[in-house]
Amino acid sequence: MAPFKALYGRRCRSPIGWFEVGEAELIWPDHVHQVMEKVKIIKERLKTTQSRQKSYSDVRRRDLEFKEDDWVFLKVSPMKGIMRFGKKGKLSPRYVRPYIIIQRNGQVVYKLELPPEMSLVHPVFHVSMSKKVVGDPSTTMLVETIEVNEKLSYEEIPVAILDRQFRKLRNKEIASVKVLWRNQQVEEATLEAEEDIKKKYPHLFV
Repeated sequence: MAPFKALYGRRCRSPIGWFEVGEAELIWPDHVHQVMEKVKIIKERLKTTQSRQKSYSDVRRRDLEFKEDDWVFLKVSPMKGIMRFGKKGKLSPRYVRPYIIIQRNGQVVYKLELPPEMSLVHPVFHVSMSKKVVGDPSTTMLVETIEVNEKLSYEEIPVAILDRQFRKLRNKEIASVKVLWRNQQVEEATLEAEEDIKKKYPHLFV
């Protein structure tokens, strides 16, 4: 609900027509002045709220900045084209092998030196797509093991069924399976609808 509607119980219209449909009454200057004063109060309170929320986020925000010849990981998004209980989902982002920054364009744009197998990917990235190289090898993957497209995403493929569970609803039961995905660890296996997995990957149930 907009602040104006919350205050007056109706949506905001032009000052020329601040009256109910069908009525034909003049708006006196004092009425317009009162309305403008209330609008001013609303704007001030909204600005105060926005400033407060901004102060909370600024405390947690850290500016990310790199230099030329720095090494960074590149973020990719593993996508799954399956329906999970009627909803499409995706696995958590991953980072592929470190690349060197060969050029900085402005404050937040960097050009990376990509290998030939990623020739379809544009080499210029926003700083949010990069992660500084600091030690945890388990958070990275070799790019040769996955096919990254020009949108920096790749399709995850299931490799095994780890468990089978039943979810009881009011009138029926839904069978789900715990799926281990390629390039994922065991603790990152996800629950998927058994019927959907059988249709798309029948070889897992042989």
